[in-house]
Amino acid sequence: NLAASKAFDIIVGARQLTPAAEKIRRLMHYGQILQSHALHLYYLCTPDLLFGFDSDLALRNIVGVAQRYPDAAKRGILLRKYGQEIIRITSGKRVHGTGAIPGGMNKGVSREERDILKKDIDEIVAWSVASVQMVKDLHRQNPALYDSFGAFRSGMMSLTGKGGALDFYDGTLRVRDQQGATLFDGVDYQHYESLIQEEVKPWTYMKFPYLKSIGSRDGWYRVGPLSRIQNCDFIATPMAEQERREFIAYSDGPMHAPLGYHWARMIELLHAAEVIRDLLNDPELLGTDLVTKGKRVSQGVGVIEAPRGTLIHHYQVNDDDLVTMCNLIVSTTHNNQAMNEAIRAVARQYLSGNEITEGLLNHIEVAIRAFDPCLSCATHAIGKMPLIAELIDAEGKLIHSLTRD
Repeated sequence: NLAASKAFDIIVGARQLTPAAEKIRRLMHYGQILQSHALHLYYLCTPDLLFGFDSDLALRNIVGVAQRYPDAAKRGILLRKYGQEIIRITSGKRVHGTGAIPGGMNKGVSREERDILKKDIDEIVAWSVASVQMVKDLHRQNPALYDSFGAFRSGMMSLTGKGGALDFYDGTLRVRDQQGATLFDGVDYQHYESLIQEEVKPWTYMKFPYLKSIGSRDGWYRVGPLSRIQNCDFIATPMAEQERREFIAYSDGPMHAPLGYHWARMIELLHAAEVIRDLLNDPELLGTDLVTKGKRVSQGVGVIEAPRGTLIHHYQVNDDDLVTMCNLIVSTTHNNQAMNEAIRAVARQYLSGNEITEGLLNHIEVAIRAFDPCLSCATHAIGKMPLIAELIDAEGKLIHSLTRD
């Protein structure tokens, strides 16, 4: 909704939104970051992180976490609930809201709605601090695992805001190489096609984006929290900035291990909570001037940092207001080759013998899950996709396979 609306802001000539519209959109988006990051860590990842990758399958789920770690489970549930309430207030409903429209917003935030959110925000910030601490402690308790599991080196791409700040809603594109050196900076995302090319391969519905200047073999990169936290120069909210500095100091050079996504993700969750608190205390949030427009054009690109990473929406529109071209590059598509590399690294580390075990299958899932992928979005598939792991010998003969459907 937000990426598409930003693209159509350009088309309707609304290059500068009203202060109220932009702040409501930011509140909506940072609420989405908060609820999505809480969902990912507490519902999907704590069963692995708290119990172990090879733990009993019957225990390795959110119910098991609630029984063994009730405080953590409650924290995750209520963080997500709060983020969903922000989405409801700003967009009209918790799922597939329609608040953002070309040129601004079709719904304001009332004083009563603002006060509902203000009532609990200090507790949300405190829970976010506890979430960062939990993942940070896991890293420090077992660095041999967290710093090496599925690790591979790659470039990183994200938006950065003014002065190089972490910004989920707007900014310019920045790319750093695997050593952390800046390759591109300040790239206007209206011209993303000058930077990125998409490759098609015959064995998958997913595309393979890469940097045009480097080429398809070596020009792939990763996006998402691990890239954003290391690409930005600072975070504008104080507690998250302190945590970012600690994260950067933890590694000698950029962190490339997929499990680092969880630590970076919780720093972003804390930042989102701090930004939400600031917005709720901003009187412009309650403004009623919500829509603007200007000179109409036929093409627009909208980019935001979605929870999973950089999200690109590109549209062309004819004189009858019909969309004639649409190109989306979603976060999981950007991460396509990076996820493949993580699986390869896990197989090299943990595959032994001629059998794929349930534990190994979960190791592969843990590596994929660290990227928080939305595979259905990236492949335009319908329904739930199974995970199929096949072990093939040097002559191409299938030795063993295991399926989770």
